[in-house]
Amino acid sequence: QVQLVESGGGLVQPGGSLRLSCAASGFTLGSVAIGWFRQAPGKEREGVSCINDSGSTVDYAHSIQGRFTISRDNAKNTVYLQMNNLKPEDTAVYYCATHLQARCTATMTFPAYWGQGTQVTVSS
Repeated sequence: QVQLVESGGGLVQPGGSLRLSCAASGFTLGSVAIGWFRQAPGKEREGVSCINDSGSTVDYAHSIQGRFTISRDNAKNTVYLQMNNLKPEDTAVYYCATHLQARCTATMTFPAYWGQGTQVTVSS
């Protein structure tokens, strides 16, 4: 059974940092791309970042480029999203997802499996 579980969200002041984790089970993490998405209240869900199976290719949305870093530890079955210099507009529920394919294209276009999400709130 494919399962993705996010953690690491919380309340942080503007300029602060958080590291989100996406723990995977039910499949071989090292064989698939994992994407991070977010959805703010009243807004559509947007793709934030993606990392391919080997970690050799990463993609970032323009809005977070230079502030967020995606990485993976296949031995721990976990993908991370390090978020620095957080802004109030980063406030959202963050989800990890996968289409169980090696490249990011399918994962970011039509992800098949989702975690439950973790809330990130950036506020003073």
